[in-house]
Amino acid sequence: MFLFYLAWKFILPELIVVLRTLFFILLPFILATIIVVSIEPLVGLFTARLKLRRPMAVLLAMIIVIGSIGSLLTLIITKLVTELIDLSGSLPRYFGPVQAYLTDLVEKGKVFYFHLPPYVTEQMPKSIDTLTKWLSDLANAAANFLIQTAAFLPEAILIIFIMIVATYYISRDRRQIKNLWLKLIPASWGEKSLEIEKTLLAAFFGYLRAQLILITITAVISIIGFYLIGAKYYLTLGLLVGFFDLVPVLGPAAVYYPWAVWSFINGHIGLGINLLILHTILWAVRHLFEAKVVAASLGLHPLAVLFAMFAGLKIFGVAGLILGPVLLIVIQAVFKTTQLAKGNKSSLPLNR
Repeated sequence: MFLFYLAWKFILPELIVVLRTLFFILLPFILATIIVVSIEPLVGLFTARLKLRRPMAVLLAMIIVIGSIGSLLTLIITKLVTELIDLSGSLPRYFGPVQAYLTDLVEKGKVFYFHLPPYVTEQMPKSIDTLTKWLSDLANAAANFLIQTAAFLPEAILIIFIMIVATYYISRDRRQIKNLWLKLIPASWGEKSLEIEKTLLAAFFGYLRAQLILITITAVISIIGFYLIGAKYYLTLGLLVGFFDLVPVLGPAAVYYPWAVWSFINGHIGLGINLLILHTILWAVRHLFEAKVVAASLGLHPLAVLFAMFAGLKIFGVAGLILGPVLLIVIQAVFKTTQLAKGNKSSLPLNR
């Protein structure tokens, strides 16, 4: 029990710091490896069909893929930052009406809780003040987030630069890196390590592909729907819905339902009905594609995904919401590959 306490109190926090630091050090190279695997079919096409040398094929594939993704992200981020700045300035204007509404609701509800102790009834207005203060702090936090994001830009540019350079060299010298790896490890591990690599990449990209498709469907339908119903911050809200699509159990409903309820309370019946209709359409379309898309991934129980997301959040921060499930996929793939290797070994005839 004492050893467990020492590990929990001293070793685990230090281990988390080391893992987090190691993750951010390796981040450009992790991203580069993902891009290398993604552009490999295009590189193979250029070398086979256009008869280009591999360095030129890699460079052309990088320009097409990274250029397209970069242009799209630039457009989205520009619009998103504009909406967030406007939203952070608009939020404080809503706090007055919200506080007035909650105060009026408490006054009307006094007839229902007159039998409660005086201390409880006195604390309710204070709780409302606390709630509105929390909302105000939330608005200030949004503004501070924008400032911190701007301060992170130089480091982000450095990470992107290293990622691009690493992508080129890893892709160009892929065979040499593979041969070097096989020379560094024992011969008996060579084929097994390549099999594990193949399984890991298939598992990782299967999961990533499934999640990206589902998130894209959710975000695109939400953005278009919010735009059609006249929502002011349609892009920000649509991307927020796409982010919540990562969260098991809650999902997009965590945005749609509270917004619809608040619309009904404020008398915006049409907006509330439109939100419920839009969420129903989103639910139907998403479930129509989900079975086919998720079949491409390994498939994980929602509880396991929820645990992996929470653990990832605690260890790696916000990035852990995505990294946690990915690491779970990796662990599952390694376990399956190891079990398969043991099964194949046990099925071999014994030497006599």
